[in-house]
Amino acid sequence: MRLGVLDVGSNTVHLLVVDAHPGARPIPAVSHKSVLRLMRYLDPDGAINDEGIAALVEAATRAAAEARAAGVDELLTFATSAIREARNGPTVLTLISEVLGQELRVLSGTDEAKLTFLAVRRWFGWSSGCILLFDIGGGSLELAQGIDEVPDVAESVPLGAGRSTVAFLPDDPPSPEQLNALRHHAATVLAQTVSAFGPLARPDHVVGSSKTIRSLARLAGHPVTGARSSERWLLPRNRLNDWLPRLAQIPSQARTALPGITADRTFHIVAGAVVLAETMRAFDVDELEISPWALREGLILRRLDRLG
Repeated sequence: MRLGVLDVGSNTVHLLVVDAHPGARPIPAVSHKSVLRLMRYLDPDGAINDEGIAALVEAATRAAAEARAAGVDELLTFATSAIREARNGPTVLTLISEVLGQELRVLSGTDEAKLTFLAVRRWFGWSSGCILLFDIGGGSLELAQGIDEVPDVAESVPLGAGRSTVAFLPDDPPSPEQLNALRHHAATVLAQTVSAFGPLARPDHVVGSSKTIRSLARLAGHPVTGARSSERWLLPRNRLNDWLPRLAQIPSQARTALPGITADRTFHIVAGAVVLAETMRAFDVDELEISPWALREGLILRRLDRLG
């Protein structure tokens, strides 16, 4: 069957269409993305302003048309932290649902962590043992750990790359003082989170997913030696820390000249790098393995499981 997943996120409205059936790996067929960076459209009281709502409705309209043109048999739709936390989130959800012709589901942060963990577990397989997952979205950072398809611990904290950029790095490029303020904030938030993972065993693999982390791996990491798949990458913490000061000095418009940094990530890649570096430090992680599968793939796999 042909499945579509529409992700109304903090940074983008992204439609992914795959050909899939139970027991088989989903094969991507169509990808359509609108870059919005919703954090820019929040009023001081936490509501998405009229300009942001209009941009969301327009992006959802285009995505729905793309899904119809691709001949999807079923469209899975979901929204994450930007709409979940907006003061006028229910109103925005109603408007987008009307455009889509179906309800736009809102995922909790824990749901995001669990579904992303499912995708990563399937990608790495049962032989990978205990996995610790980091996933940096636009509005939140998801963390999960376990040995099964449902993690033993799943947490979501407000350390997304877009949110952190708007709150702490208003200048382009950011000042050293702004970077230090974000580092301190991330370290404080993470110190409270690490304790939830304390009773768990040391993981066999520490995995990073999301476009932000994949972009940083292309910039500061390296492919797995001898791997058959071009999607197998590693990101050492020392190389990320080496790159961070240089990356922070480059204006956002010039960052696309760097390896792995696409136009939709230039705005918040520095904040993402700071959050990731602090997360690796807080969990005493020297190296990340990179997963090409994340939340959208997790939703697809969960739906296929229910069909099987």
